[in-house]
Amino acid sequence: MMVEHDTSTAPPPPPEAPARPRLAETVGQPTRRNEISPVMVAGAARLLDFVLVATIGALITYLWIPAHEAVKPQYWWAVPGVALTTVVILQNLGVYRISNFRQVFRPALAIVGGYSTVFFALMAVVFFLKLEGVFSRVVFGGWFIFGLMALLVRHVLLNAVVRSLTRRGLLDRRTAIVGGGDHALELINALNAGEANDIRICGIFDDRDELRSPDLVAGYPRLGSVDDLIAYARNVRVDLVIFTLPVTAEERILAMLRKLWVLPVDIRLSAHTQRLRLRPRSYSFIGSVPMFDVADKPFNDRDIIIKALFDRVIGSLLLVLLSPVMLLAALAVKLDSPGPVLFRQKRYGFNNQLVEVLKFRSMHVGDADHDARKLVTRDDPRVTRVGRFLRRTSIDELPQLFNVVFGGSLSLVGPRPHAIHAKAENRLYDEVVDGYFARHKVKPGITGWAQINGWRGETDTREKIQRRVEHDLFYIENWSVLLDLYILIRTPFALINGDRAY
Repeated sequence: MMVEHDTSTAPPPPPEAPARPRLAETVGQPTRRNEISPVMVAGAARLLDFVLVATIGALITYLWIPAHEAVKPQYWWAVPGVALTTVVILQNLGVYRISNFRQVFRPALAIVGGYSTVFFALMAVVFFLKLEGVFSRVVFGGWFIFGLMALLVRHVLLNAVVRSLTRRGLLDRRTAIVGGGDHALELINALNAGEANDIRICGIFDDRDELRSPDLVAGYPRLGSVDDLIAYARNVRVDLVIFTLPVTAEERILAMLRKLWVLPVDIRLSAHTQRLRLRPRSYSFIGSVPMFDVADKPFNDRDIIIKALFDRVIGSLLLVLLSPVMLLAALAVKLDSPGPVLFRQKRYGFNNQLVEVLKFRSMHVGDADHDARKLVTRDDPRVTRVGRFLRRTSIDELPQLFNVVFGGSLSLVGPRPHAIHAKAENRLYDEVVDGYFARHKVKPGITGWAQINGWRGETDTREKIQRRVEHDLFYIENWSVLLDLYILIRTPFALINGDRAY
């Protein structure tokens, strides 16, 4: 006898837990770059404050002093002087920090105090220099009142703009959390509780298994291990890495840092849950959350802007000055052997991204080695007659000025971009030298610190590539505009000795 089971009242099956996103799924997703740099916002605020204070001072002076009276020259010293001093004082008070653009009352008080200090100082100067008969009290009073009102209105409007940009993700710092569990939960809750931070968490990475580090913490997925974080940061923009591990986990932190230091990111150790409490000056803060600074990316936003301007301006001048040499080289390549004038090659660029660099062709077309699997040696039969001269003098590298000026994939000065399959002692460079990829934390350059110190040309041994990397890391850690200028000036003299270039 068959018995029919009543399924009409059977409970529905439990919903399946959402699967943790796989790393491959997240790496392939495009992320929007910061369309507006915080440095640009702060710079615009400084410029606007200078213009506001100077314009109001000049306008009140013009309107108050009768037309038949000449404006005393002291006014035209005072107007830009007060405007510049105001910007300097507000800068020292932290008014132009991007975090303060997201707040209203505390920066407003700083503006009132800073601007008042400027005028107290101005009155002191007038008193001690006995200029009371030169400057009008009405001009000073109106300048102070209307200038202060203009600065406060600017602050309120910029606060609204910055908050809007932050909500739209245009001023955020994409952040990876290293370490899951309760420590990560407390940190994320503290970050989310603060309004004055620009953190956008993109995922959690932890070497521990699911029992000690759950797949989901405060709604954020665990995307993989620390090794996965390196692959993730190569493909998706990551600006900041925060360790949630306690300071007592020294060995684990050091092991992870040895892997992560090759990335061009800021690294912080959360002090939010640490029992050890130090003086406030020992910490940096994200909102109100204390952090220990472990590592900074080589160039901050201001440095990036300065270096980009340097590359574009100086690169354009060099392109014009060297154009006759490049035209002669192109003609010589064309007449010497059949084939194209330019040679394109894939190389590692910033953050291990592949870039295509331009060179004058120096090999016979049939012998072209696009992957640089075989190093060029002395009297290499693949190299043309003109090519030997071009390589020895590095004239073959001059088309890379187009990469600098128009493409932006290269810099004038930086670590040389090595070909992706280049080898020393039959091993890839990153297998020969530990931490080799740390040299990719900045844009590669046409010339560099290693080149002017004699380490150019063939890199067939471990020592040669090791010395190059050491010089590249020295450059990254000590970069300045003056150092770039020094390297550019020294480069022609270094090229005279072409013994190592084949």
